[in-house]
Amino acid sequence: MARPKILVVGAGFAGVGCVRRLERRLGADEADVALVTPFSYQLYLPLLPQVASGILTPQSIAVSLRRSQKYRTRIIPGGAIGVDTKAKVCVVRKITGEIVDEPYDYIVLAPGSVTRTFDIPGLADNARGMKTLAEAAFVRDHVISQLDLADASHDEAERASRLQFVVVGGGYAGTETAACLQRLTSNAATRYPRLDPRQIKWHLIDIAPKLMPELGDKLGLSAQKILRDRGIDISLGVSIAKAGPEEVTFTDGRVLPCRTLIWTAGVVASPLVATLDAETVRGRLAVSAQLSVPDRSGVFALGDAAAVPDLTKEDETAVCPPTAQHAMRQGRKVADNVIASLRGQPLQPYLHKDLGLVVDLGGRDAVSKPLGVELRGLPAQAVARGYHWTALRTNVAKTRVMTNWLLNAVAGDDFVRTGFLARTPASLRDFEYTDAYLTPEQVREHTEAAHLQQK
Repeated sequence: MARPKILVVGAGFAGVGCVRRLERRLGADEADVALVTPFSYQLYLPLLPQVASGILTPQSIAVSLRRSQKYRTRIIPGGAIGVDTKAKVCVVRKITGEIVDEPYDYIVLAPGSVTRTFDIPGLADNARGMKTLAEAAFVRDHVISQLDLADASHDEAERASRLQFVVVGGGYAGTETAACLQRLTSNAATRYPRLDPRQIKWHLIDIAPKLMPELGDKLGLSAQKILRDRGIDISLGVSIAKAGPEEVTFTDGRVLPCRTLIWTAGVVASPLVATLDAETVRGRLAVSAQLSVPDRSGVFALGDAAAVPDLTKEDETAVCPPTAQHAMRQGRKVADNVIASLRGQPLQPYLHKDLGLVVDLGGRDAVSKPLGVELRGLPAQAVARGYHWTALRTNVAKTRVMTNWLLNAVAGDDFVRTGFLARTPASLRDFEYTDAYLTPEQVREHTEAAHLQQK
């Protein structure tokens, strides 16, 4: 008798947490496990701003999936572009472009999220994101190249536009990105004697009335003060009306000469969710407290792509926020429930109380709220980096990150461009491939055609 097939989609915190739990707790003959991911590493997303600013090297937060001592999961190098829950088939486009069908008995959907964009003229062509390792590496090269080009230019207008930087999004990703990159350019200015440091200007804007409202008013205002003291211009209640290659128009009418627009204005669930033609909650798959998708046999979903009920809240409609600490724990819980399904045992609900929030602003600056305790400065920085360090999955990754932090603290920043995509313009549309997914109808047509060919 063939062993059941468990297919996990996505190698983020949720997907990898699930796979590692399955490897530890499943007997070798109980099931075959496969993981669909375009990259054979787990990316530690919260530290991307530190990669963009050069504090950390890219490989230090790309944790290899092939280092596990109990490694026995088959990695399918590609992206899931559709799921037919009736036929129990996942349609995968491999990194070679080949489209294959992966049958399953149980499927765990953890495809994560993509950058949320709006129909703003020029946005998709002229903005950069901060959602992938490639984007972080590209943004670093781009920012440093603006300093190089401004230093080499004899045109005052060009120089001014190259030294203006705009970050859209006042959440954790945007705030940390602006903070870390501003610190980089500020330290770099001393190495460019032809540049006036006062001309280097960072702008952080958000349509919301508060910066990182989850932190509370006191810590949010503390973070604003730290950034403003560094010279970062913060505009709240404002967004982008138009994005051009050499200027950005704000919704309040201001037009800013600018060659760098970094877009971090939130995320939405992966487009894979729409291919299931299942119930959603604010764009995320509706799931039970046991992380199963109602009326879809053998289908589980978690992480950023699922609206997981938050049982710690009195509000029955509350769902867990799309954070790493929830994703990791949901991964372990869904693995336990898949195993319970295999063994005919009852499923258990997911329950976790949020441990708090940490925001690393670079250097000695940070604000944190662990277990409701408000911290600032060095204590907050110690908590923030301590949390990130312990959350890294392997000792190799922990060693690399700690070494990078110590080296940066002792030797300071470096300002080397790697030449990443130096001659290729890159924007939001070039990194996340959001147009690669099938419609529910196309998924059904594909699986029906494949079934007929097998007859």
